Amino acid sequence: MEFHKKLQELRKQKGLTQEQVAAFLYVSRTAVSKWEAGRGYPNLDSLKAIAKFFDITVDELLSSDELLTVAQEDKKRAKKTFLDLIYGLLDISVAMLFFLPFFATKTGTNVESVSLLALGGVQPYLRVCYWVMAVATVLTGIATLALQNCAAPIWIKGKRWLSLLLGAALALLFIISSQPYAAVFAFVLLTMKTLTLIKR
Repeated sequence: MEFHKKLQELRKQKGLTQEQVAAFLYVSRTAVSKWEAGRGYPNLDSLKAIAKFFDITVDELLSSDELLTVAQEDKKRAKKTFLDLIYGLLDISVAMLFFLPFFATKTGTNVESVSLLALGGVQPYLRVCYWVMAVATVLTGIATLALQNCAAPIWIKGKRWLSLLLGAALALLFIISSQPYAAVFAFVLLTMKTLTLIKR
């Protein structure tokens, strides 16, 4: 018997609703409904909890093929979470531009290194561009970490490309505006993101 039928049968034998099973497993009722409809499998931790709840083994709950499928899905989920963590942290690290002296500014005859917060001596539109791009990148990183479980297809497909696009635009902006230290910093972050894509 397939997992989804087995789960449904076990639940009905105990006279439980999907909500009650979901509450015990700390998942949504939608997740239990999806599993019972055969539209996916729980992760390994949830499978162990289900087996314990119904007092059976994981082997009794799943066939060997299904167990292999669950292991592969778990591996994909772990990889996705790891990549989200890397991209999110790299994007958030752009916040260092606000506090560390990556920018050159002229004060009289001297050139000083200052942070973005203290940056003066550049065109106002350029300063605004720096701020907008840096804030957008940091917010993208925060969103990537906060919305790891978001299932919206546009977010799943677009978050890494948005991060790469912002990183490339930031590096290019610093290169064009002759801010070498900031450009190197942005380029290093972009390179790290690109390498994670290549290693995928």
